[in-house]
Amino acid sequence: MRLVAPLRSFGRADLASAGGKGANLGELTAGGFPVPDGFVVTTDAYALVASGLTARDDVERAEVPAELRREIAAAYEELGGGPVAVRSSATAEDLPGAAFAGQQDTYLNVVGEQALLDAVRRCWGSLWTDRALAYRDRLGIDHGEVRIAVVVQRMVEAEAAGVMFSADPVTGERGHLVVDASAGLGEAVVSGLVTPDHYVLTPDGRVVDFRPGRREVVVRGTAGGGVVHERGDGTPGERLPDAALRELAALGTRVAAHFGRPQDMEWTYAGGRISLVQARPMTALPPPPVGRLNPLQRKLLTVLLEYVPVRPYPIDMTTWAPYGPAGLMARVTAYFGLRGAFEGFLEERDGVVYRLRPPRPRPTARLLGTPFRFLAKARRYDPARWTEDPRLPAFLRATRELNELDLAALPWSELVRVPRRALDAVQPIAGVRIDYLPGAGRALVRLLLALKLRRRGRLFGDLITGARTRTSDANDALAALAAEGPDGPRFEEMFRAFLAEYGHRETATPLLVTPPTWADAPQTVLDLVKVLAAGPPAPQPPGGDALGRLLASLRSPRAKAKLARLVRDARAGVAFREDSHFYFTMPLPVLRRSLLELGRRLFEDPQDVFHLRLEELEAIGDPATADLRALRSAVTARAARREELAGVRLIDPRAIYPVRATGDALAVGAPAGAGVATGPVKVIRDPSEFGKLDGGDVLVCPYTNPSWTPLFQRAAAVVVDAGGSASHAAIVAREYGIPAVMGTGDGTTVLADGRLVTVDGDAGLVTAAAPQDA
Repeated sequence: MRLVAPLRSFGRADLASAGGKGANLGELTAGGFPVPDGFVVTTDAYALVASGLTARDDVERAEVPAELRREIAAAYEELGGGPVAVRSSATAEDLPGAAFAGQQDTYLNVVGEQALLDAVRRCWGSLWTDRALAYRDRLGIDHGEVRIAVVVQRMVEAEAAGVMFSADPVTGERGHLVVDASAGLGEAVVSGLVTPDHYVLTPDGRVVDFRPGRREVVVRGTAGGGVVHERGDGTPGERLPDAALRELAALGTRVAAHFGRPQDMEWTYAGGRISLVQARPMTALPPPPVGRLNPLQRKLLTVLLEYVPVRPYPIDMTTWAPYGPAGLMARVTAYFGLRGAFEGFLEERDGVVYRLRPPRPRPTARLLGTPFRFLAKARRYDPARWTEDPRLPAFLRATRELNELDLAALPWSELVRVPRRALDAVQPIAGVRIDYLPGAGRALVRLLLALKLRRRGRLFGDLITGARTRTSDANDALAALAAEGPDGPRFEEMFRAFLAEYGHRETATPLLVTPPTWADAPQTVLDLVKVLAAGPPAPQPPGGDALGRLLASLRSPRAKAKLARLVRDARAGVAFREDSHFYFTMPLPVLRRSLLELGRRLFEDPQDVFHLRLEELEAIGDPATADLRALRSAVTARAARREELAGVRLIDPRAIYPVRATGDALAVGAPAGAGVATGPVKVIRDPSEFGKLDGGDVLVCPYTNPSWTPLFQRAAAVVVDAGGSASHAAIVAREYGIPAVMGTGDGTTVLADGRLVTVDGDAGLVTAAAPQDA
């Protein structure tokens, strides 16, 4: 049992005894970095004194055994006595996903043996402050598993001090270092007491940007111990010397390389020398900028950003993400000679999805024969008859058998195989898509060409919206529920029938298994019913009228018959694309339920299973006898990392939707639905907020999918962060004749609930509106 040991004797492997701060500083010391000398009062010492104590006051008043007092005194004497800095170092801090910045206490300029012992006890007690308890609760960290060490270092009387990031914490740029500095001790910068000097540096120390601070406060040590806060004059002071900036940049770059990831460091400057007093992994760091995108990458990211509105879990990445719609499209594009369009676009770090990476589509030799394969498929497979394909009933039988399983009654050995059975069931649908999509594509192209030859190309969108699909069936069923009303005598029966038929529809995205389906979140459906019941019946889509107008303008019966056939075939192609997706997602609920049943048998919270990978679950022979400590530790670490990234976007939307000059516009995007409308903003961030929408509101949302379609029947206009003119929201907006602006990138951020705006779907602009404009 080590109670006290020199700082230099610890390294990254000593987290359990030295805590995060102590282990990192010991690693830097051993690596030859300029770290003030010191020692660590280990977690064993804490356990010896504070075992069983969980109240701050009790820990701070605890008696320190004579042996420990002697060891601390000896280490202090060896250090030379005098002023020291005393910093807490918990075993859960300074980790990827759990920085614990500011959660435990630090004491500067501590002088004398008794003052040092008191500071050590106060550091121990800070493990049990309300803020520390709340922080660990938020991250799901077991309080009983956390221990605390204390780092004692020789005090540096800094002329200037501050913090340094080895990557830009705002942009994610890894080629820049960011330094905040101020006069005196670094406490002023760390605690936010001062507006610091702000430097952006290149790795060689060149200043890219500099903003002077105001030095409102200067923190300095006093002769007898402790610190004093001196009032500053609020004016900029002297910049750090160029040599100091070069040394900071070099140190920051070396530390990041040593630890293998961007670092958040605290530093001091005294006597012309830089010292490092802390280093920990940067948290909540945005992904690095994606750089210049080619047109195809931008187009693909427009689609992917719309379909990945939430951060996937590890279970998503090993189940529905590679086997569901994205995996299906990867197989389709690979068949026709293009790889990389729907693969590898989600990057994981520390077991958690970190960023949305630009796809890198690459043609293969197979692409040369694609025109011949495409035409052969188009001639052989008619999308209007795809439901007669024998692969569909086989798929439906397999799905029905899965849904009939009593998951709760299955033994583990059978239950753990259900997710793989569900994933296997959907694979034949990839072949169906490969066979019938060419015919759908050919039908749409033939109609568009025929219309353009007659100079009627503008009718294309209206003509294809008349297709009868399972989505329109669901919308009609929702309208019937709204007409019946929640108090109607048949409502409960109708509602159960609705969920039985359509409950597998996704709420957030069809690409992931973790978000609930309609059956899992029936309140989503009830909110849609509420929205529909609050206003008059929705107008009929304009497709039928467009066809009638077109045919009426033609004199030749033959021409009429030909165009009617082309419209019918194009609508069949649209229906195939929509309906094959409807059926393809039918195994989603049983896949999700089986995973949650596995989670129920492993964890107190069944949804903890989302933090595991499918292969990790499949490797468990029997949870009653297996050692699950490693898995539960992985869940805790990944949950903490996910929590850290909660406010970090998977990709900066500005990379996909470049900022354009807006004039007096509040938001700018791609024009996607003709017309102009004015109304109050209603920001709907996810399906749980569907019930907020009132008739005549401007729907502002981050994304949409078919589950959102009924909202378009009540909205005056729609503004979406993601997507383009061919995305779901744009198509539905045109179908219902309301203005739409897509791909604003920041509409949900810059437009506030209740603000009266005008949406110009022709220009792609959202502007402020005066009350009389409504």
